[in-house]
Amino acid sequence: MSVLHVLCFSEVSTIMSEQKRVVEKYMEGFRATDHAKILSCLTDDVVWDMPGFFYHEGIKAFDKEIENPNADGNPEITITRLIEEGNIVVAEGTVNAKMKDGGLIDAEFCDVFHFTNGKISKLTTYIMFRK
Repeated sequence: MSVLHVLCFSEVSTIMSEQKRVVEKYMEGFRATDHAKILSCLTDDVVWDMPGFFYHEGIKAFDKEIENPNADGNPEITITRLIEEGNIVVAEGTVNAKMKDGGLIDAEFCDVFHFTNGKISKLTTYIMFRK
């Protein structure tokens, strides 16, 4: 006889790996536009590559890209999947944001996080705008 055990959220969060916790913290930082929280997740020599949009090296360059000056408030970011293997965590999800000109950002993303000593050392962001 087998017993099916459904994990509640608190049980899931206690078994989440440290690298996935860092990704969650990073996303929380973006949801609140909290530079200090985001930057605390990164190595000093972090690389952020968004093919077709930009390539940044170093924490100062990363910091300048955190918030869109045309945004009206904080983005709504939803993670739909976190997958981990070794020092890599992949996050899939959606991002929605209001813009000052009345426009909206409605996109799906796939972020590939590379870790070094518990911090994000490289991030490749693939994004597809839905509108």
